[in-house]
Amino acid sequence: MRTMTISLSPQQARRVQEAVETGAYASNSEVLRDALRLWEQREAMRAHELAGLKQAYVEGVASGAPRRVHADDLLKSFGTKAKSRG
Repeated sequence: MRTMTISLSPQQARRVQEAVETGAYASNSEVLRDALRLWEQREAMRAHELAGLKQAYVEGVASGAPRRVHADDLLKSFGTKAKSRG
């Protein structure tokens, strides 16, 4: 493994130390590795969500020209569809 020097705020340093002292983690490094894993997971989820939004945009653009829809008409159509499904 590669050794790095990082700077933490006093509060962050206390949180890391408490995690080790309570036995939740075996070392400071383990705390930070777990934090990085969680960050990587969050970033991967964001990338996945962004890809989904981009795909939805592409599909929307490809679906044709926009048309004006009134909210009342849209709600009525939802109600009709729901009733037909049972």
